[in-house]
Amino acid sequence: MFGMSHETFLLLDAVVTVIGLIVLITKFKFHPFIALIIAAAFLGLTSGMPIGTIIKAFQDGFGGVLGFVGIILALGTMLGKMMAESGGADQIAQTLIRAFGKDKVQWAMMFAAFLVGIPLFFEIGFVLLIPLVFIVARRTGVSIIKIGIPLLAGLSAVHGLVPPHPGPLLAIGVFGADIGKTILYGLIVALPTAIIAGPIFGTFIAKHIPGHPNQELVDQLARESDAGDLPSFGITLVTVLSPVFLMLLKTFADVVLPDGNFFRTFMDLIGHPISALLLALLLSLYTFGYKQGIGSQQMLKWLDASLAPTAAIILIIGAGGGFKQMLVTSGVGDVIGHMAVAAQISPILLAWLVAAVIRIATGSATVATITGAGIVVPVVGMIPGVNRELLVLATGAGSLILSHVNDAGFWLVKQYFNMTVAETFKTWTAMETILSVVGLGFILLLSLFV
Repeated sequence: MFGMSHETFLLLDAVVTVIGLIVLITKFKFHPFIALIIAAAFLGLTSGMPIGTIIKAFQDGFGGVLGFVGIILALGTMLGKMMAESGGADQIAQTLIRAFGKDKVQWAMMFAAFLVGIPLFFEIGFVLLIPLVFIVARRTGVSIIKIGIPLLAGLSAVHGLVPPHPGPLLAIGVFGADIGKTILYGLIVALPTAIIAGPIFGTFIAKHIPGHPNQELVDQLARESDAGDLPSFGITLVTVLSPVFLMLLKTFADVVLPDGNFFRTFMDLIGHPISALLLALLLSLYTFGYKQGIGSQQMLKWLDASLAPTAAIILIIGAGGGFKQMLVTSGVGDVIGHMAVAAQISPILLAWLVAAVIRIATGSATVATITGAGIVVPVVGMIPGVNRELLVLATGAGSLILSHVNDAGFWLVKQYFNMTVAETFKTWTAMETILSVVGLGFILLLSLFV
């Protein structure tokens, strides 16, 4: 077509489609759900796919993703809501602050965010923990930036790198990775990455931009909880980390026990992400609910309220799955895969680069993860020995880079920390970029051993 080979045309078609997707989201302010449907339809039509095949491919991609990720998202959100409303997150933060002391309070905030962030969306974790930043700053006199940046780094690191967050879970489904290994590798990469981008960078940048919190927000949000009314630290930790423990135990059983072993079969059941999160949620109804004297009606209200904010995210993820399937069915993915093989580009670096470019252009980590994974997945079948779990992490790391004015998180941080746009670039944007680049470095290092 137009004097080009079929492969060249498909590649150009994909580039035009992705650029169009970016323009629809950034310039014309289309909702990503609608923009992804339009992009998928455009790619299917221009690549010469029959109408029936286009519709079926999109439906298969949409349903295939949500059949797993949608359930995980709902259960994880409910668990996070129970932890938030019961005061479990507050207990984790207060306990760590007491353990680390005033001089190292920034480390306490990073670890608190890292733990609390495992079952929570970034935005929910941020809104949940920001009062603690104000309280700690007021109690200790420590700079709000020195305290806040480590908290943001802890939340963002687990959001991009550790299941059961939707981005890594989606990439696990696309790449066919093992969830237990991804959690293990994700924790290995995310913790040192969060330390470098959080307490270390936060201490440095706070010397130049100490920050001055909005007094009205401080007065409104910095209400201190009575530790006697909160769930205990041990109970909170066991409840929040139980799904991670069950998923890791399943992976361990799969490695050391033979097929057909009763314990391995049993762990395959309760260690599946859906089962593990369901069991953790049921446990939370007791530990965060009945044990705290909270009635069934109140818990039902919390669980109902928790699902409303996830509707848009679920639709975006589903549409992204449809777009990914269109890339595969049209043959674009195979062309990109062959090019990557011929150019001898590391699949890990390719996954990071693709996700990073889309993140910078659209401002959405979710869109970057969905689209990046869909573009890179054909490489998996063409290069033997590619570690699928590290591809998940590389895509997640790329999706964190260079948050700027087209990202809602940028403005959220700016307003709560009462900074100028320039100061937000020097703190939040720099921190996100450090997370992405340092995370890639640790992933490449880990690839030498696994």
